[in-house]
Amino acid sequence: MSKLISALLITTTLLLTASNNSNISLAGTCASNCGKAPIQFTPGQRIRIQVVNSTPRVLKIQKPSITEPVSLSPGQTLKLEQIEGTEPNTSLIFWDETGRSIQANLSKPNLATLRVELRPTARVPGDRSVYIQDDGRINVL
Repeated sequence: MSKLISALLITTTLLLTASNNSNISLAGTCASNCGKAPIQFTPGQRIRIQVVNSTPRVLKIQKPSITEPVSLSPGQTLKLEQIEGTEPNTSLIFWDETGRSIQANLSKPNLATLRVELRPTARVPGDRSVYIQDDGRINVL
């Protein structure tokens, strides 16, 4: 009986102390402030890539070991059709020949399209490639 009373007193004390202290942090979900979910495709899905040059300079774009570098003028959009989502971890690299930094902003306008908007940035060294993993995940490097 004394153990029950002791346990009850300890529990009551903890509950009352917790309810009176407004500085207590409560754990919860991040439903309201988690940020955007990462862009991902279904493994094996065929995807299209749209690359948009939103910089004031000509950029170079290349899919290593498959294409030669292609020039992309300011405001121009390059469409790469039907990139196989099961290719072993493929990349799309880009650069500014003047050495200025570029930022890649990714979006998924529909279920089978990855849009890569290239913008100027002051962040050094900037982004240099989009890495498409064979498990469907997309990374900017």
